[in-house]
Amino acid sequence: MKMKSKYICLIFAASLLLAGTGCKKFLEQPVLGQYQSDNFFTSDANAVLAVNAAYSQLTFTDASSNAIWVLGDLASDDVVKGSSDGDQADFLAVQNFNINPSNAAVEAVWKRYYDGIFKCNVVTDGLAKPQSGVSETTRASVLAQAQFLRAYYYFNLTAAYGDIPLHLKVETPEELQSPALPQAQIYAQIEKDCQAAAAVLPTTWSGADLGRVTKGAALALLAKTYLFEKKWALAASTAAQVEALGVYSLLPNYADNFRAATKNNSESVFSIQHTSGLTPFQGNNLNQWFAPRSLNGYGFYLPTQSLVDNFEKSAGGVVDPRLDYTVGRADHPYYDSAFDPSWTSTGYVSKKHTQPISEIPTSIKGDGNLNYQAIRFAEVLLIEAEALNESGNSAAALVPLNKVRKRARESYINDPTLAATTGGKVPDGLLPDITNTSQSSLRDIIRAERRSELATEFHRFFDIIRYGSDYATNALRSKPNFNFATNQYFPIPTSERQTNLKLGK
Repeated sequence: MKMKSKYICLIFAASLLLAGTGCKKFLEQPVLGQYQSDNFFTSDANAVLAVNAAYSQLTFTDASSNAIWVLGDLASDDVVKGSSDGDQADFLAVQNFNINPSNAAVEAVWKRYYDGIFKCNVVTDGLAKPQSGVSETTRASVLAQAQFLRAYYYFNLTAAYGDIPLHLKVETPEELQSPALPQAQIYAQIEKDCQAAAAVLPTTWSGADLGRVTKGAALALLAKTYLFEKKWALAASTAAQVEALGVYSLLPNYADNFRAATKNNSESVFSIQHTSGLTPFQGNNLNQWFAPRSLNGYGFYLPTQSLVDNFEKSAGGVVDPRLDYTVGRADHPYYDSAFDPSWTSTGYVSKKHTQPISEIPTSIKGDGNLNYQAIRFAEVLLIEAEALNESGNSAAALVPLNKVRKRARESYINDPTLAATTGGKVPDGLLPDITNTSQSSLRDIIRAERRSELATEFHRFFDIIRYGSDYATNALRSKPNFNFATNQYFPIPTSERQTNLKLGK
């Protein structure tokens, strides 16, 4: 990771990703060049442009450089890489745990998220003290956004790589020679940044600011951090704080979380923005990487039978409706196209990150306008359920868990297409409320629920690992090269070890 200590290069026109009424207006601003760090933060406008740059590493405008989907899902039991083995062979190596430190996906995630951290540190350094020309309101808001973004980047990095270097300022080359710190110290900094951000950020944004991070996002990431640390009581109480804000709710129709027409909705706690048809490019490139080849996609992301089998069925054989919102399969239409079995070697294709031809035609397949739902309110409820159960309050855990299940089954009421097949009634016995309060049994139920609810949203591998060696070894038993002690974290990239000699060889 290379950082500059004297100069800040902020290419703002290419890094502003806020969708909404003001998006094109902001994007049409001229590119601003190179500034000395001590004379850039001289106005509210410049301060906002600086934090806008820190958002840029979140996006999937290039699916190969933001390869968190490879680490989060191809390494798991939910998805395999399609296409030929030689096409993106390093991604196949992750799937099969033939991973070396120069693997392209391993390198890409590290570089991208540490670049994001650098941009956050530019902001936190530049606005550490009041600046002439920058109002205190703007300074506080911009700082809080940068603190959240830094926490988010570090959360993903430590989940993926374990013990890692911690950089909290724009550093000299000498300062960049930093050893990897224990994961506990990384989590402690994430907690600190989330708490600071939550104290300042608003509960909502509107207009041209839609898509910026909020108090709810900071609290939700804090709750998730506590969950990964097994700080159960804190995870449960912090998730409850998100709900208490009163601005989030589960959408009546699960599928609306993954439709361009209904993005930035009441379930979106932290949604990474994409808009098609813009210059500089701001589209969601996953649409092309995951779509079938005959529809001008690359077919690189194929759900497994193991994932499909995780979705519950009623005694009468009716499947959890989330299955067909998540995957395309035989005898079911793939949006506005007929499903073709030749598209996939597993029998399934992904739907959550792809769009119909009627929305994004084949000629612009890589320029989708779906957001990536980094944190949904449904996940917050499942964090609360898991944390309550693990802290010994299994009866209370049923409340948030059953909210998620109720919304899922009621798609048969709230989705007109499904309602037409059942007369607007939930099929008997489908996704009933859970009443079991055995901690061990409920643990398994919550884990399965999380897998179905958040399927193909790039969380699965990190969940598998945090559940422990026995769970991971069983879940990944089809991957003969997987060894929990060796593979629970991805290797620190070769390029980083060559640059930062304190990491060793």
